[in-house]
Amino acid sequence: MMRIDLHTHSAVSDGTESPAEVMRQAARAGLDVVALCDHDSTAGWEEARAEATSLGLTWVPGIEVSARFHGTSVHLLSYWHDPAHPEVEAMVARTRDARVHRAQAIVDLLGQDFPVTWADVVEQAGGAVTVGRPHIADALVAQGIVEDRSAAFTEILRPGSAYYVPHYAPEVVDAVTTMRAAGGVTVIAHPYAGRAGAELPDRAFTRAVRAGLAGVEVDHRDHTHEQRGRLRGLADRHGLIATGSSDYHGAGKPNELGENLTSVEAFTSLQEAR
Repeated sequence: MMRIDLHTHSAVSDGTESPAEVMRQAARAGLDVVALCDHDSTAGWEEARAEATSLGLTWVPGIEVSARFHGTSVHLLSYWHDPAHPEVEAMVARTRDARVHRAQAIVDLLGQDFPVTWADVVEQAGGAVTVGRPHIADALVAQGIVEDRSAAFTEILRPGSAYYVPHYAPEVVDAVTTMRAAGGVTVIAHPYAGRAGAELPDRAFTRAVRAGLAGVEVDHRDHTHEQRGRLRGLADRHGLIATGSSDYHGAGKPNELGENLTSVEAFTSLQEAR
């Protein structure tokens, strides 16, 4: 049985392993098909492609784009798009820059109460192209302020805390339209992750589907059994492809490669959507 995981991250964004190491870990986990979807960056594609090829893996080029729907955060996966498309380059660069400015503003706020500096965050980010809140969380862990990333997000960096700062992100319809123009196949990632009040409303899917959305990530560790059922119903109503994945971040999250998978039929449908 083919094992397909279409959502992983490397140290290019907020994972802890190089793109090549993510591919090696994927092979060790018994995966056959794996996608690298770093946040707002495709800088790891060539390294991942080369290592996957050497290991006999089917590699899928992807990205996780930060977007919004009327203020609600949306994470949009895009596969097989042209990263050099001018509109994609402009959108991703603007979002990535906004992440950095946001991170700096958060650190300024944190510095009033905790011994954390921007230099600490940069050190934790290493060579990451996309710097964001996970690296701030790592800095808090390194200082002994919290136990791990999860605790940092739960106790300090959560939305609504004194240290939370919003940032620019394109509307999801615009993001889908841009990625489709560049040949991408788009899937909304973990739409029900987080608090119930942060669930992406159905009307967001209606509008995204009109713009060309192809699928929705149903099987994800942050979705309850009940939420997965509702999402399958939503996928059926909208004609969306239901996917599943690990959202692997190396040591950055407890997610394990292959813990949720995409079916062969769904993967074939995604390929046909190109």
